[in-house]
Amino acid sequence: MNPLGLVISPRELMDEDITRWELSDDGEPVAPMVFVDLDQWLPTDPVPDMTGEPHRVLVGVAENPVANRLAPLLPALAFTLVPSGQDGNSRERVGVEDPWATARQISEYARVAPRAAVALPGLLRVTERLPVAEGLAAESLAYSMLLAGPEFAAWRARTPRKPVPTHPDPVLITRDGSLLRVALNRPRRHNAFSRDVRDAVVDALTLARLDPTITEVELRGNGASFCSGGDLDEFGTTPDVATAHLIRVRQSAGHAVHRAGVRVRVRAHGACIGAGIEVPAFADRIEAAPDAYFQLPELRMGLVPGAGGTVSVTRRIGRWRTAYLVLGGARVDVRTALAWGLVDSVTP
Repeated sequence: MNPLGLVISPRELMDEDITRWELSDDGEPVAPMVFVDLDQWLPTDPVPDMTGEPHRVLVGVAENPVANRLAPLLPALAFTLVPSGQDGNSRERVGVEDPWATARQISEYARVAPRAAVALPGLLRVTERLPVAEGLAAESLAYSMLLAGPEFAAWRARTPRKPVPTHPDPVLITRDGSLLRVALNRPRRHNAFSRDVRDAVVDALTLARLDPTITEVELRGNGASFCSGGDLDEFGTTPDVATAHLIRVRQSAGHAVHRAGVRVRVRAHGACIGAGIEVPAFADRIEAAPDAYFQLPELRMGLVPGAGGTVSVTRRIGRWRTAYLVLGGARVDVRTALAWGLVDSVTP
């Protein structure tokens, strides 16, 4: 079996039977990942018309410079892997050391959650066009749908839940004149984004929005990491997914950061995973330490980002690089994050 699954030429993109996914008898998407070998395109070939919505995850791969005539095709793909240095200022392209080796890694990574993988590109196309509040609602609906699906259930079954330790002060809030300092304070759990943390951050940012004497908000994390993402032991504990959606929209820390506007500055360091970059990406400015790294690992749980990342991260780096982060679970170092615009500066 080809570890990559389905590999096609650009010409074959004109065959709707290839871009339309199929389901097996048990409801499993068949070959949801399709890799388009852009090096197979010939100058005499027509450029595929991709104005319709592809129903498979179409990933371009090129070892040679992509022909200029193919440039209009790239926005229709989930993203395109090219050799390092060939991505330039094109958000549709992701520069990697070995495009086909990376394609194999992505194929293997996404195989555990094909439903979530297929759902992601379409969701990103929606959230990039919507205002922030509506985008967050769309993301939450998709996330809640997947929470009720078999891929999340399988992850939860193989990931036993442990009791969530309580912390008397999950977030520390201090005032220094016109500056409000908000510090995530669960260092033993790398500031995992629990309900208590989320609610305290929302409360602090609501205070900042309503108090005109607060002109700056600094958001940071105590300990070795800024935030390791949602607390995994809380995943799936809400009574039902409809209630989870309502809570997620009402108590969105990302939306609270967005509404606070240009006053929010984030100091990121260490692990910035899941919510640890999805929420900060709404801020006006992110200052990252040299040891900071960034990751969106939700797909391995059968999910898509649910803390606002399909809205916030997409607005910073584009939906193609966002899709790459999610579909491959890639860890991005601070140098790449700065080049992409995921962070605004690197400071000691």
